Amino acid sequence: MVQQEDSYDFRPVTEKDLPMIAGWLAGPHVAEWWDDPEIEIAQIREHIDSISVEPLIIELDGKPIGYLQTYDPHLEDGHPYADQPFGTLGIDLSIGRPELVGLGHGSAIVRQFVEQLFDEGVPRVIIDPDPANVRAIRAYEKAGFVAFDTRTSEYGPALMMARDATQEPN
Repeated sequence: MVQQEDSYDFRPVTEKDLPMIAGWLAGPHVAEWWDDPEIEIAQIREHIDSISVEPLIIELDGKPIGYLQTYDPHLEDGHPYADQPFGTLGIDLSIGRPELVGLGHGSAIVRQFVEQLFDEGVPRVIIDPDPANVRAIRAYEKAGFVAFDTRTSEYGPALMMARDATQEPN
């Protein structure tokens, strides 16, 4: 289980990280919810120098354990979430190491990262798990996210969840 003193670091993805991320994407606990690893890696490679998407490695005790990306839906033409208030950022993440799944890391990572975004002035953070991804939804609820809509877009079915900076955490 996650310890009270656990703290995560977030660093930019580099080209050297891509084989590790590809391995995570091929794992059954990740592959079920993400696209084909080759397609995802090509997109992550493009995002390394992007202004609309920031790909990050999640580290625990200096060791990479997962992938997280932020995106601004207002910086992409026709983004399906551009109806969100200006300044909103979206996040996507996965814990790459299967032995760390189901121990509380997901909600702890999201809680810590979102608090950092709020400290930087971000007013709202959204996340869009597949409605069938019960484990992720539960983790996001524990991190203070509240469902507000269901949608289907080019990314597939999504349960839209948000947490606002003015909202008290759970």
